[in-house]
Amino acid sequence: MELSTILQPECTTCATPGSKKKVLELISDLAAVQYPTLSSQEIFESLLAREKMGSTGIGNGIAIPHGRLSSIEQPVAVLVKCAEPIAFDAIDNQPVDILFALLVPADQCEQHLSTLAAMAEKLNDKAIMKQLRKTQDEAELYQVITQ
Repeated sequence: MELSTILQPECTTCATPGSKKKVLELISDLAAVQYPTLSSQEIFESLLAREKMGSTGIGNGIAIPHGRLSSIEQPVAVLVKCAEPIAFDAIDNQPVDILFALLVPADQCEQHLSTLAAMAEKLNDKAIMKQLRKTQDEAELYQVITQ
C-alpha cells in the first residue's frame, strides 16, 4: 500500500504538543478535521485505549499510536514531528519526537498489522529518520515520509 493513500498532507504536522495526552489530542483533531465522519473524541478514546494496554513508543524517539474504529472503511494516518521531544513511556524510556498514528477499520486486523509493520520498518531506517528530523515544515515532512 502506498503511504500517500492513507496519509494526507493535511494530516502531517510539525508541532509542540508538550505531553503524551496533548499529542494524542492533536492527532485526534487532525484526523477528525480531514474525516468529518469521525469525532475527535472517538479517535482519542481509541488511541488512549490502545496506550493503556502498553505504550506504542517503539524506541529511538518514535511512537506509532494506533486504534481501531468501527466508523471508518479505510485506514487513516497522521504524522507528527514534535519540536521538543515528549515523554511517551517508550520501551527505551527515551522521549519521542516522531509519531506516526494509524487508525484502521475495526474489522481489518490483517491490514492493520501489515501497515503497522511496514511503517515500523520505514521508521527504523536511520537515513529516513535523519531526514524527518531535519525537515523544516509540513510539506517537507510529508515529502520525506511518502517518498
